[in-house]
Amino acid sequence: MKVCVYGAGAIGAHLAVLLHDAGFDVSVIARGAHLDAINANGLKLIIEGEEKVARLPAAKEPSELGPQDYVIVAVKSHQAWESAEHMVPLLGPDTHVVTAQNGIPWWYFHGLKGPWEDKQLESVDPGGRQWKTLGPQRAIGCTVYPAAEITSPGVITHTYGDRYNLGEPNGELSDRVTALAQALEAGGLKCRVYDQIRNDIWLKLWGNLCFNPISALTRATLDVVATDPGTRAVARAMMSEAETLARKMGADFRVDIDRRIDGAASVGAHRTSMLQDLEKGRKLELDALLTVVQEMGRLVEVPTPAIDTVLALTQQMGRVAGVYPVFPEPAQGA
Repeated sequence: MKVCVYGAGAIGAHLAVLLHDAGFDVSVIARGAHLDAINANGLKLIIEGEEKVARLPAAKEPSELGPQDYVIVAVKSHQAWESAEHMVPLLGPDTHVVTAQNGIPWWYFHGLKGPWEDKQLESVDPGGRQWKTLGPQRAIGCTVYPAAEITSPGVITHTYGDRYNLGEPNGELSDRVTALAQALEAGGLKCRVYDQIRNDIWLKLWGNLCFNPISALTRATLDVVATDPGTRAVARAMMSEAETLARKMGADFRVDIDRRIDGAASVGAHRTSMLQDLEKGRKLELDALLTVVQEMGRLVEVPTPAIDTVLALTQQMGRVAGVYPVFPEPAQGA
């Protein structure tokens, strides 16, 4: 099995090192000092006090690596959109593209029977760049639960979590998903294959769509957002709106809202990824977490006043800070 991890950041490196350690043919796309360090010293993962070093092919240009069996896209959603054409040299006729990202994926309506089948989402894939360039038939859904961080160029420290769930957009238990799940498990990871991967996507997104922007707006850590009566009420209202529209599109939730919020509170004084990005001056991953939910609400005619309010505030905050918009403004009439 030949696997390229596109984006050897925290999550990408976690996957790459463990898959390489299990004996698979793994390469990574990286850049800058991170790439230089990987080529000089290997890709190092510090996990549970142990150092694992993978000496593997690493390149800035995909043309140096060629077609793969699997491309695991481990950059943020806006970066994946920007990089669609850059990935093309990695794609052969039977290459599968795994979207290991937070939020609603660009292929969401592919294979989803009903009135919205093959509907393209402008907020996460403006102009259909990924849909046209990568092709939804290549897509495999993936929900990411580990947390890690780049502690120095070429070095990643794992914080917690070992689960990556997978699923086909059309719900089939395919050979390609089964083979990838077995590879992840061989690398010491936990992996469940869902026949309804969208349910797991929504469960993960359910918290991200409220906790991330609220924490960025208030600078509060996750435990505070989830337990302060005011911010908890805002989060609950946003989650309720999201649940209503998701269920209208056929999704289901295996836990209730308060249990999901309590679970977030139990994580402790965690600084959400959006808060970290804001503090470091990095572009906010807002569209795949929140703008798209607003777009879907309009599609199914579900009002989203709480989501609309928090989104507007976060967008304006991001514009003032110079870290939003991520995507170009859609053309008039699009």
